Amino acid sequence: MTPERKERLLSVLNKRQNDITVVLENVFDPHNISAVMRTCDAVGVQDIFILNSKIPRHKKWGSKSSSGAAKWLTIHQYTNAEECFTALRKRYSRILTTHLSSDAVSLHQIDFSESIALVFGNEHSGVSDEIRALADGNFIIPQVGIIKSLNISVACAVTLYEAMRQKQIAGHYQKPKLEAAQFNVLLSKWGFSNEDQE
Repeated sequence: MTPERKERLLSVLNKRQNDITVVLENVFDPHNISAVMRTCDAVGVQDIFILNSKIPRHKKWGSKSSSGAAKWLTIHQYTNAEECFTALRKRYSRILTTHLSSDAVSLHQIDFSESIALVFGNEHSGVSDEIRALADGNFIIPQVGIIKSLNISVACAVTLYEAMRQKQIAGHYQKPKLEAAQFNVLLSKWGFSNEDQE
């Protein structure tokens, strides 16, 4: 591995965020999933949860949309909603879903300096009643147009860049946030040998 490649990968790892994740519930189109993965990689989200409780488990992602982002992320796949949420609760203090409801808060009212999981529903029906019941609340992306919804990958990108903006202000990208064990696992997965780490 060249010194430049090593420096680039270490720089990326040092900016990975361990206190924010994206959950995709029964998203049909693998290209939408891949586009979300690309955004996750871009803003430093390492872990992504994919819940397929009503559709078959995905075997591959739309590689053109992700530009290979999947290989740089830690992907957790679940077929049971309660198991997925049990795992989320162990790692994140708040879980919010994208859903237009009377109690939904604006994206800009969310405090992204806190640990959080963001749930996005499928292309046709959004986040299910079951998942909303398991979450802590709902949020919406402010809009002033006729159509009151965005493509899932666009909605996720808008949300994650607001999170990134807040986290940059809070200094979250200025010091490594991954725990040592996860950091070292990713080093190995990304192709670092013992010699590279010296």
